[in-house]
Amino acid sequence: MSDRKKKIVLLDGSFGFQLSKYVSKSLDGDPLWSARSLASDPEAVIRVHLDYIKAGCDIIETNSYQASVPGFMKYLNLSKEESYNLVKKSVVLAKTAIERAQKEGILQGDAKPLIAGSVGPYGAYLHDGSEYNGYYTDRISREEFVDYHKSRIDALIEGGVDLLAIETIPSKKEAEIIVQLIKEYPDIKAWLSFSCQTEGACTAHGDNFKDAATSCYKLNPDQILAVGVNCIAPHAVEPLLKEITDIPLIVYANSGEKYDPDLGWDNNCEKLEEYVPVWLNLGVKYIGGCCRVCDNYITKIADEVRKWEENNS
Repeated sequence: MSDRKKKIVLLDGSFGFQLSKYVSKSLDGDPLWSARSLASDPEAVIRVHLDYIKAGCDIIETNSYQASVPGFMKYLNLSKEESYNLVKKSVVLAKTAIERAQKEGILQGDAKPLIAGSVGPYGAYLHDGSEYNGYYTDRISREEFVDYHKSRIDALIEGGVDLLAIETIPSKKEAEIIVQLIKEYPDIKAWLSFSCQTEGACTAHGDNFKDAATSCYKLNPDQILAVGVNCIAPHAVEPLLKEITDIPLIVYANSGEKYDPDLGWDNNCEKLEEYVPVWLNLGVKYIGGCCRVCDNYITKIADEVRKWEENNS
């Protein structure tokens, strides 16, 4: 981390959106999304990590949100071992980016970002948008959830991540299963971030958010660094977090742009950076960006964090 004494930890932004600057083929509709580039364009993956390192991120995430052993076996026709190693490669590429940043003088001295292994939900593997509603939750057994998540977590930890980013989880059930699962890896820390509804203070699956967040944190307070939300419109964050005062919080929201199937992305949107002081006042300790948030946007968030820290030192 660039400054271990900082009160607020700066995360990176969208991997897929940043990656689109370096690959010609659209990621939209790809069942592997940005994870395909681990096999097809590893140099582009490194360049994305470098962009966020240059932006001053304290933590960068591996390109493994939609990476999984069964997913690579199904869509890349790889063996189980090859798929496992490709997940592990996501850590290698993040490390390569850090090493390159050190050689190029982007990083000074011993300062370097931590690497968080991205652990996306089971719904990302289904490739049907169900990470945003959690419809699969009730039909998937605990054993199926564990089998799916364990192989990726094994690969990420074997690859050498510093922590895990358990993210965009739509239900209390899946979150609790993963939080319990990581007890098998007592030396690893993690954060937990939910996919939530924009109204009603609920997870995407409909669980009460405050109950889900506090329950998961209490299940494993020794390993869970923070609990919060990601992949959500900026204006929807405060209602979800304002009732939680006793656990560390994390937020990495979307840019605020809205997507219309006929017109595309609407760039006339709420400004994410204007919400940063509000979230920090709520007790958020980890902050970054999600969909449509690029390296330039992370720089804006970093500026707002810096101003807030100066005013609250």
